[in-house]
Amino acid sequence: MQQASESKGIPELEDVVSFVLEEALRQGASQCEADANVSQGLGVTVRLGEVDTIEYQRDRGLGVTVYFGKRKGAASTADLSRQAVRDTVEKACAIARYTAEDPYAGLIEPEALARDIPDLDLDHPWALTPEAAIEIARQCEAAGLGVDARITNSEGGTVNSQRHTGVYGNSLGFLAGVSSTSHSVSCSLIAQQGDEMQRDYWYTTSRDPADLEAADAIGRIAGQRAVARLGSRKLTTRKAPIAFTPDMARGLFRSFTGAIRGAAQYRKASFLLDAAGTQVFPAFLQIYERPHIPKGLASNPFDDEGAATKDRDLVRDGVLDGYVLGSYSARRLGLKSTGNAGGVHNLIIATPGKALDSQSFLTRMHTGLLVTELMGQGVNGVTGDYSRGASGFWVENGVVTYPVQEITIAGNLKQMFRDIVAVGSDVDVRGAIRTGSVLIGEMTIAGE
Repeated sequence: MQQASESKGIPELEDVVSFVLEEALRQGASQCEADANVSQGLGVTVRLGEVDTIEYQRDRGLGVTVYFGKRKGAASTADLSRQAVRDTVEKACAIARYTAEDPYAGLIEPEALARDIPDLDLDHPWALTPEAAIEIARQCEAAGLGVDARITNSEGGTVNSQRHTGVYGNSLGFLAGVSSTSHSVSCSLIAQQGDEMQRDYWYTTSRDPADLEAADAIGRIAGQRAVARLGSRKLTTRKAPIAFTPDMARGLFRSFTGAIRGAAQYRKASFLLDAAGTQVFPAFLQIYERPHIPKGLASNPFDDEGAATKDRDLVRDGVLDGYVLGSYSARRLGLKSTGNAGGVHNLIIATPGKALDSQSFLTRMHTGLLVTELMGQGVNGVTGDYSRGASGFWVENGVVTYPVQEITIAGNLKQMFRDIVAVGSDVDVRGAIRTGSVLIGEMTIAGE
């Protein structure tokens, strides 16, 4: 574990966590765990060439969980001084002594703990001054404003840089930390034609500032997207194929992972209840979890309980292989942790040999709706019912013909997943879920 302990800030946090564990055991806890973290960042927004906001952020925190047999107590603090830490442990212990027993409570099984901590190249601090950030944001916005005379206003160009250092330890002997960074440049612009106004945006994000796309390119894409939405029409109510661009398709698979989370399963609050071993997607679709991708935005050598993260084929030939579990939900289901306490790590949607380039994808669609923006939260995780406001572009004979707005698309996720007919090669890696565009055979469009 030495490799992950060399980043600046980790040794100090390891001292805090070690003190928590010693103090909790001294106060009578049978098991304990703690997570200490510090984060800092800079955010700058420029609007119409003028500085709109400059924000410095520096946070720190400590979470303590103790177990007295099967009784659990938890407390937290932002003060990492010895006395504050001691008081926090005392509060957690006091809570645990009075809570009801939970037969599933406790730390992760020792054999699941990460023993070798790989260096995933997640820590790339950016020596970014406010002046430099302002210049990048200005460059980004100016490039967007210059795309077309119809771009008349801006919600701003924004630059963000964050660094987070966290250490987790428990009374099973696990103690390790990771430092990671996240940087981004974004732009949101408004285009106007007569009385009509349309807004759109674009962004780039990465662990390493050297991997960010050029700021002026981000601005130009944001401007082009805003202008492309001018002249938007409404549609009449109908059924039609629906395609989701990669950034919108990510939400579909987020609903999928939510449905196969252990908590949703043991609470019987999932539209994919007891679905392990069944056909959920078409046979050409695979879903892989790859936690150790260097510089991956969701890479992590261990989960929130110290369990080792591992490569996993979550969906094989459309069949769900299992659930997304931490230790508590695993015990509730009579299963083992999958190293997913805290979520999934780099989910990859793949269709080996069948991913379509952009034109082939539209040709396969032939006629239907290409969704580029979704609004509202109309997804029912229990029933799978799906209904969201949408805008995008109408496609006819494989050609984008005109922009569309003020419509609602509706279906049921179980059927939508089975009705996926194509996935594009235009994979978006800017998040925890990596997917190309997704084409669904038919959904309902509610319009005029």
